[in-house]
Amino acid sequence: MKHSTFALAVAASLAAGAATAQQSITINIGSSHPEQNIWVYAMKNTFQPEVNRILEDGGEYTVNWNEAYAGTLYKYTDTREAVQDGIVDIGMVGTVWEGSTMPLQNVTYFTPFATSDHRMLIDIFDDLNRNLPELADSWAENNMVPLSSLITDSYDVYATFPVQTMEDLQNRRLNAPGTSANWLQGTEATPVDGALTTYYTNIQTGVTEGTLSFASGILPTRVYEVAPELTRVGIGSMYFGSIAANKDFFDGLPAPVQDALREAAEATSQAHGDYVAELAARAMDEMQAAGLTVSDLPDAEKQKWVEGLPDIVQPWLDQTGEDGEAVLSAYFDALRERGAEPLRAWDEGR
Repeated sequence: MKHSTFALAVAASLAAGAATAQQSITINIGSSHPEQNIWVYAMKNTFQPEVNRILEDGGEYTVNWNEAYAGTLYKYTDTREAVQDGIVDIGMVGTVWEGSTMPLQNVTYFTPFATSDHRMLIDIFDDLNRNLPELADSWAENNMVPLSSLITDSYDVYATFPVQTMEDLQNRRLNAPGTSANWLQGTEATPVDGALTTYYTNIQTGVTEGTLSFASGILPTRVYEVAPELTRVGIGSMYFGSIAANKDFFDGLPAPVQDALREAAEATSQAHGDYVAELAARAMDEMQAAGLTVSDLPDAEKQKWVEGLPDIVQPWLDQTGEDGEAVLSAYFDALRERGAEPLRAWDEGR
């Protein structure tokens, strides 16, 4: 009896020792956008659970997540600074808003009509951000480690009018913020700045007559109610940014936790691609059911658009120099290696 009691006590002691040996690590994770957003959804619903699962299998570490989603700590204009400065340990970084500090990451916005395959873009930039020195160094210089790439589905024209020929765009005012304004050069349409949150009111009040945007963004903002004509032109999917970790934080983590973050990031990339595809398809069904008319710009007219664009990538190359040339070349090589056929070879003749 005494022996049995002693054995139980030893077993309990060993179990307690094993439990206390498991180290808990706190990770502050956040974003400027809500969890339902295409760039955040997979962070909450795939990345965090996958990290937990991987570490649970290892049995050595656990994570205590402190969540700050939906802009509770910072807004979309501060995503880089939030991760760079350690306001969060891991966050969504919109490099599209960092044209002066992280211009190399914006190559897709200066090379439209390259591909509408958003999953391909995720695969390409997961690879280039890690392995192309110019991009990897850019992240490191900003004190960040990229984990999983974020993209959009393809940009098209949502407007109060259909676009059957390029002449239909003449003298029209379209919301096309930031670098997307370049895509209207040569069309005689006028780009007007704005954001997904302003398009509805802009079009409703006549400030603009439509926008260049993507289905997964148009559905939740209900822009299709005031812009009931969708013309699919296939401007293409865009690389938007990445889920990234603060480099000081990441470098200080135990190797098994670093490995877990990277492995979970791979699953997150897959989930992000699937979610965007699912949401874009659902958006089309719901918007058409609500009255959206969908048409395709004829191929000959699309070619006029593509060929009519000036060399919009050259100013970006002037800004980024040899690093930009390396990124442009690597990006188009990666597209072609994966079977993409860009409608314009922005990398040739340089």
